[in-house]
Amino acid sequence: MAVDSWTERPVEILHVEDNLGDIKLAEIAFSGLTVPTRVSVVMDGDQALNFLKREGDYVEAPRPDLILMDLNIPKLDGREVLKEIKRDRELRRIPVIVLTSSEAEQDINISYDLQASCYIRKSESLEQFLEVFQNIEKFWFRTARLPGAAELA
Repeated sequence: MAVDSWTERPVEILHVEDNLGDIKLAEIAFSGLTVPTRVSVVMDGDQALNFLKREGDYVEAPRPDLILMDLNIPKLDGREVLKEIKRDRELRRIPVIVLTSSEAEQDINISYDLQASCYIRKSESLEQFLEVFQNIEKFWFRTARLPGAAELA
């Protein structure tokens, strides 16, 4: 069953990425979606956890409905951030999509062991990158039911 309640407010997305080119590509991809989104970007693992826990500069941060996270980020890497998210009672229900350039089977297995919602390898072409985001929209915002979506109805 499709969730139409996203018209009440934008989908809050936390994008954890340190590559400026990938951040720009994601901006382009998000702007082409039909579901309204509000994207917050942080560039390292420490910032991600501060954002999620609303600490330091992020006291007023919105609670994300979905997290897109690269594994290879500075300070705390994505694996450590994912581990912390899934340990935290307040955060563990937020779906985390690992969006990374790694093809290593070990990274895929560790991500799922740490309860990532899915693992997507970054595409090398703009067309494929846009298609990934369209598929994220179709599944996560139109098909799946995210925690908190019922509060919007």
